[in-house]
Amino acid sequence: MKKFTLLLIIVLGTLGAQKLDPNNPEDAVRIMRRIQASEVEGEEAVYWWYGNAYSRIPGEKDRLLFKFHGMNIRASQTIKDPKKGKGYRHVSRELLFYLDPKNEELLREWKNPFTNETVDVIHVANDPVNSYGTFPKGRRGPYSLNGMKKGDKYFMNIQVPLFYTNPLGGPNQEIVGGKYHAVEMFNFVANYDEMVAKRTKSAKDVVVGWTRVAQWLPWMKMGDKSGTMYFHGVGRKLNNYNELPDFMKDIIDEYYPLYKEAPPITDKRKNETSWTYYKKILNGEVSNPVKK
Repeated sequence: MKKFTLLLIIVLGTLGAQKLDPNNPEDAVRIMRRIQASEVEGEEAVYWWYGNAYSRIPGEKDRLLFKFHGMNIRASQTIKDPKKGKGYRHVSRELLFYLDPKNEELLREWKNPFTNETVDVIHVANDPVNSYGTFPKGRRGPYSLNGMKKGDKYFMNIQVPLFYTNPLGGPNQEIVGGKYHAVEMFNFVANYDEMVAKRTKSAKDVVVGWTRVAQWLPWMKMGDKSGTMYFHGVGRKLNNYNELPDFMKDIIDEYYPLYKEAPPITDKRKNETSWTYYKKILNGEVSNPVKK
């Protein structure tokens, strides 16, 4: 009986050692890397999501302006810091296509229902969208997933408030206003056993929810009209690029072939946003690929 008890303790201890601990900062960083991308250096991961975009104006009913489908292709690399510990950063490219809410076809032009002006649609084509690094030790203390296990799932919610100088604004935004002000909110639901198993390199069973509350898109040409937009979407981490919807792959093949691959993991370029991308189009630095 004693031998059996000792053997059971050894077996249980071994099984415990084969799992990562979400409450341990070093393990939490590894788990997040598995969810976001992969622990395999440079191995690509793809997220896809879809949803609706609405207007919200005081005193008016909310309007469904667009449907959308988005994707992000990414890879990660290990980075080390003598004070922060062993962490990672990921590099990515991101697309989001605005679709006609009636027939779900790709929009090239859009008649603005608020101004009656027909404008060219500028789809999201952000290259790159890179992270700056995730470490066990940070400015705010030990790294935490801010998550909760329920049943066989692990739930996380992340809020990213945004408030910075608007690339399309003037030089005196601190005085006269006009800064970019938005928030992005993410929900992640992962398979708990998969994400903590030591043999796992990339967590595949991951669902993502995305909400964005922001100012009018610049190409809508809304001027100083009051109101905001909110985007609400849901999606998942795919096994590979080929699992994207066929219509998205067709659009990428024709107009955005660069987005079939993630940037090099050593990419150090400044991040692109919808606003900096639109500014480049205005300045003639790049062209709108889908312009009618």
